[in-house]
Amino acid sequence: MIRHAGRGTLGTRAYLDSVTIWAPNFWYGCRLERLFDADIWREVTGGDIADRVRRLTRVTPLVPAPALGRRTGADVWLKLECLQRTGSFKLRGAAARLAAIHRDHAAAAGAGRARVVAASAGNHGLGVALAAQSFGIEATIVVSEQTPALKRAGIAALGAAVEVIGATYDEAEAEARRRADADPNLVFVSAFDDDYVIAGNGGLLAREMLAQLPDVEIVVVPVGGGGLAGGIGVEVVPRGIRLWGVSPEVNCAMRRSLDEGRAYTTYHGGPTLAEGLEGAVSERTFGMARDYFPEIALVSEIAIRKAIVYAYRTLGILCEASAAPALAALLEQPEAIRGRRVVVVVSGGNIEPDLLDQLLAGTVTSS
Repeated sequence: MIRHAGRGTLGTRAYLDSVTIWAPNFWYGCRLERLFDADIWREVTGGDIADRVRRLTRVTPLVPAPALGRRTGADVWLKLECLQRTGSFKLRGAAARLAAIHRDHAAAAGAGRARVVAASAGNHGLGVALAAQSFGIEATIVVSEQTPALKRAGIAALGAAVEVIGATYDEAEAEARRRADADPNLVFVSAFDDDYVIAGNGGLLAREMLAQLPDVEIVVVPVGGGGLAGGIGVEVVPRGIRLWGVSPEVNCAMRRSLDEGRAYTTYHGGPTLAEGLEGAVSERTFGMARDYFPEIALVSEIAIRKAIVYAYRTLGILCEASAAPALAALLEQPEAIRGRRVVVVVSGGNIEPDLLDQLLAGTVTSS
């Protein structure tokens, strides 16, 4: 278990060296387990890769939410990743990974363009497509039948090839990995289980948020594969900030992994409106969850729908279903944050107009 002094007593470089690179691994009988590469973390959050990512992304607003504060009795702020380019936080990690691929390909004097393949529920694919366009990389995005048409069209508009394979995200990922394994010149870009992606998505977001609101006490974040939450945890937990994860109750691989003490690297949950949170976790992100965000609340499909409507009507923001669990947890469990300064990561805003219309009209009856 990570132990730290009071918030702010460890500098970023100090805790990267002394605390967060290594974490106890009690489940497997080993004393220590390496969770990520510290050199990559520094490169992405403060080195050359960070500069490349910042040129491609934007600093997203952190805004107070007084209506939500009155409802919960907390000082609530919203980190609006729904206003990021491509509509979600996923661009940060994709840009970090592809910036490194572009640099390494150029250094190796590789013939032709670098080539990547990724699996995506939608937002990661949008991020990879934009980053690939910017760095001159050829990209193929494998999506499942569940990926919304809005996101598929957006990926194609950015110049990436889109292929629909499989009924679930995990099936799409298996195909993308198979292709990369069969072609040594094709690089697989994971949506969550990659040092560059985790540092870009979570690490850069967290540093940006801490610069905007240094005295935050709780950060609430939706959890799927766990890369975003894990990356945020590296930056905030050693500072004494609590990280609270939230997943759909019908599709919650990370919560189940924590409950049972083993990583569900294959997982078949139920259908959820929050399709971006579906699928399995990795050994790496499971380890990060144990140490950084062992609390994962579960919310119902009804709560997710209500949160999307509340965000639109009361907060004035577009919140996609995969981002909505974080808001839903506050609406369902206000006592958990009462009296605290809280940041909710609104991780994306890519919601299909027809779905939003149906939710506002109250006509959505299933996920």
